[in-house]
Amino acid sequence: MDKSKFTNHLPLKDVTISDTFWGPIMERVRTQVIPYQWEALNDRIPGAAPSYSIRNFKLAAELTHPEQDYGVPRDIGFGGPVFQDSDAAKWIEAAAYTLVWHPDPALEKTLDDLIDVICNAQQSDGYLDTYYIVTGLEKRFTNLKDHHELYCFGHFLEGAIAYYEATGKRKLLDAIIRYAGCIDRNIGLEPGKLPGYPGHEVAEMALVKLYNITGDKAHLALAKYFIDQRGQAPLYFEKETERNKNDFYWKDSFVRYQYYQAGKPVRDQHTAEGHAVRAAYLYSGMADVAKATGDDSLLEACNNLFNNIAERQMYITGAIGQSAYGEMFTYDYHLPNGTAYAETCAAIGLAFFAKRMSAIAPRAAYADVLERALYNGIISGMSLDGKAFFYVNPLEVIPESCLKDRNCHHVKIERQKWFGCACCPPNLARITASLGSYIHSSRQGAIFTHLFIGSSAKFSPNGANVLVKLETRYPWEGKVEISFGVKEGTKFTYGLRVPLWCKKFSLSLNGADIPYKIEDGYALMDREWKDGDRLTVNFDMGVQFVRANPHVRENIGKTALTRGPVVYCLEEADNGKELFRLHTGSPGDINVKFEKDLLEGVTVIDVTGKREKDWAGGGLYGTDETVFEDRKLRFIPYYAWANRSAGEMAVWVNK
Repeated sequence: MDKSKFTNHLPLKDVTISDTFWGPIMERVRTQVIPYQWEALNDRIPGAAPSYSIRNFKLAAELTHPEQDYGVPRDIGFGGPVFQDSDAAKWIEAAAYTLVWHPDPALEKTLDDLIDVICNAQQSDGYLDTYYIVTGLEKRFTNLKDHHELYCFGHFLEGAIAYYEATGKRKLLDAIIRYAGCIDRNIGLEPGKLPGYPGHEVAEMALVKLYNITGDKAHLALAKYFIDQRGQAPLYFEKETERNKNDFYWKDSFVRYQYYQAGKPVRDQHTAEGHAVRAAYLYSGMADVAKATGDDSLLEACNNLFNNIAERQMYITGAIGQSAYGEMFTYDYHLPNGTAYAETCAAIGLAFFAKRMSAIAPRAAYADVLERALYNGIISGMSLDGKAFFYVNPLEVIPESCLKDRNCHHVKIERQKWFGCACCPPNLARITASLGSYIHSSRQGAIFTHLFIGSSAKFSPNGANVLVKLETRYPWEGKVEISFGVKEGTKFTYGLRVPLWCKKFSLSLNGADIPYKIEDGYALMDREWKDGDRLTVNFDMGVQFVRANPHVRENIGKTALTRGPVVYCLEEADNGKELFRLHTGSPGDINVKFEKDLLEGVTVIDVTGKREKDWAGGGLYGTDETVFEDRKLRFIPYYAWANRSAGEMAVWVNK
């Protein structure tokens, strides 16, 4: 493993975002989404499915400390799925990130009050999971496979770290560190411990984050144990199921324990399998542990899995997880459009994985996947007003099919106010609120820019302070200007990603050509920088008519339109019904324009296409030649569909 290529992403506190595209989205998350989700977590959204998350914590706190009274009847019982604690944890994390770039005393007090409740629910040995606190502590750690204790722990650890880094307050962090100690005393290979691991992964990457803060090797060791023990024979989940007479929903399925990525050791897994969110979280944790320990075999496994996803199982929108059955990966080149599951959380998980891989070795292949997911399959999960959400992000929608075809029942034509299983909305909020930490990474003597988001960032690549400022109207325009604030004579390498979608680009410094070399998709400039240096890059933003690999049978004879990082789609609101009868026109007949009053300002693509005409006889089958009529087609960004009216949508269109 070449540790000299390792980089670290810039902390959120060192980045200020001023982007014309992402800035409003982040502000919407801060002012609309986080307050809305707080109401949802407290079951105060009329017509929305109840969460029970905060109620469960209040009940657990009352049961743990009978002198406490939060106004919750103590015989009311646990509400919602077993993992409801995680929704509150992700909300804490998202809210904490916003405090870094927008201090808010009222929000901070709300967080402190919630943290008080959570900590009052904690048991004397550090255990903290409301499902078992309410339903019976004697059953804890008896169903690691399905009951999400370690998943909730991981999310709370990430939330606690975010709040500590935002405010310096340690109350929640110390509580979750005590919980980590409880887990470590009960789970492991030592005598008297359970040789288990998480059924739903996330604790692995959370523990590495904790190790990076505390330097306590026990935290890294626990993360490494979870990775190394997973899938070892005899399979822990199989023995646990037999011992405790737990249900095993997947026993008769083709996937069995690979649903949990636990059917074989992680280093023997070469294709992405099972539940897509769990998989992406596991792979992210594997990348973190590989980097922290210098484990070559683990890094090789990460690369194999990343390549399998990006080259054979990823939708053009950056979405993953083809099947509603188990929210799972299926098999290579199987990418159905109308029945796609493509969970918002899964695209977020892929972004986590891509970010971590780009830190291990800056390569455009990693950051391109990160960018594709961010601009398409992730933000499609939230309405433009931040008050409705998609769990599923299909690439084709026919409303009648969603109503009448059982195979499409998981597909919604309108975003929902909330969900009984509401993992996606707070997940979307936390990645958006922390976006500043995704833009750049650095190592000794080098700075890398992975994403083109208007911002200012502070570095110290060689011990000297450096300010890097990005100005751009990306993704609508391909021009990016990077200015440097440095002390005279500061030397370092600056690496700028050249997106793989970009066919040509120009690069200049202070208006003149600058020498550079391309390495792993980054334009590298090694020089002595001067204060006020201004680097200008122009990416060709031509519309691309993209084909899928011929192995993808669903898209044979079809094309998708992209421009820069943005994937486009047809929507019924612009093009009428039966979008499947439409054909794209010539790539030479394109009109690209920015519509400032449409969908909060988007660049649209208008082309002259064709529509198959009705048959004269109206029969079901016939031998007549197909007759076309000219039709103007309008493509809008995929992320913005279903924000005007319910109707059809299609990404892939007949050529």
